[in-house]
Amino acid sequence: MTASSQMPMPDVKLLRFITAGSVDDGKSTLIGRLLYDSKSIFEDQLSAIETTTRRRGADRVDLSLLTDGLLAEREQGITIDVAYRYFSTPRRKFIVADTPGHEQYTRNMVTGASTANLAIILIDARHGVLVQSRRHAYLTGLIGIPHLIVAINKMDLVGYSEDVFDAIREEFDRFVVGLKFRTIDYIPISALQGDMVVDRGENLGWYHGSPLLERLETIEIDHDLNRSDFRFPVQLVSRPQTPDLPDFRGYMGRIESGEIAVGDEVKVLPSGRTSKVKAIVTLDGNLERALAPQSVTLTIEDHLDISRGDLLVKATDAPCVAQEFDAEVCWFAEQPLDLKRRYIVKQTTKSVRVSVIRLDYRVDVNTLCQDKVSTLEMNEIGHLSIKAQQPLIYDSYARNRSTGSFILIDEATNNTVAAGIIQ
Repeated sequence: MTASSQMPMPDVKLLRFITAGSVDDGKSTLIGRLLYDSKSIFEDQLSAIETTTRRRGADRVDLSLLTDGLLAEREQGITIDVAYRYFSTPRRKFIVADTPGHEQYTRNMVTGASTANLAIILIDARHGVLVQSRRHAYLTGLIGIPHLIVAINKMDLVGYSEDVFDAIREEFDRFVVGLKFRTIDYIPISALQGDMVVDRGENLGWYHGSPLLERLETIEIDHDLNRSDFRFPVQLVSRPQTPDLPDFRGYMGRIESGEIAVGDEVKVLPSGRTSKVKAIVTLDGNLERALAPQSVTLTIEDHLDISRGDLLVKATDAPCVAQEFDAEVCWFAEQPLDLKRRYIVKQTTKSVRVSVIRLDYRVDVNTLCQDKVSTLEMNEIGHLSIKAQQPLIYDSYARNRSTGSFILIDEATNNTVAAGIIQ
């Protein structure tokens, strides 16, 4: 294998974003407009939605049909499941998740948001900031999405009024003052007419910012990943034992944050043993340096006992190691939280048996109040104290979204019952 001194940079041309908001705020129509006006749909897709639109007797193409793929969604005119769509422009590639607005589908929204760089919250200009607008802002902040765009939609139905836009922006600003977004943008749009979505249109001359697509193309996301803390969960130990590699032992996985170079000293957790990186192996040859989110195989100079679930870190930059921790969880299961049941935490590549020792409160995501309760029902969010049978290696979620998040599995049924973030 040949060595390369050049460190590949991550793909900052890919932006993952979600749309969220109240029912009928126009999320699906907005995504349809983005796809349609950026010429990112196939002729057969357009023909299919034109046929459906004519069958319904509508006089214009219903662009929301491009994302509402389930039969129940089309019949009811609502989004139930997370719909992923892919499109690109000459400047950037996009993966967009259209998430449900109904409170009963909170878990679907959390799932769609878990890997997003950016969230678009739609607000109907006629109705202003609603309870669900605040709920989705809280959830996107809780999940740690760094960038927020507030798209004030249906401006055509309020006469494209600048005063209406300003009033909604001021009210929303007051609510999100305590939420930690890296950037917040407010854009007036009409998804139905196309104003300020891909093209500026002719009705919003008083707005001097960029159209929505241009903002999506230009927002800086290369600083969203944690570049300072090297975290490498071991996924697999590779021992090919081929004639040309009789003694090869490599540790395969994805660099979740930070970077690593040949010769760097690393610590293996939870054992605490240290060694130095001998080689960084990829299918395209060996590297001198690698960084998140690359998938690589690392070899080290010493023979240490390392297995799946262990974590390699820089020797001078260790995460937390503890058996008890606090977390916010979104409950997914129809069966409520039971403090007497046994659960499994799966965090990075490690699975550990745990028990929930305390439910501190449930968060009312509509009012942000903390309610004292005895259990969590499906789609509810609560604050738990968890005790693991073995030490867990983690960072706070605010510092590292990968090592600070987990899923909770019911040990008896093997069902995923919750997703959590470690505080």
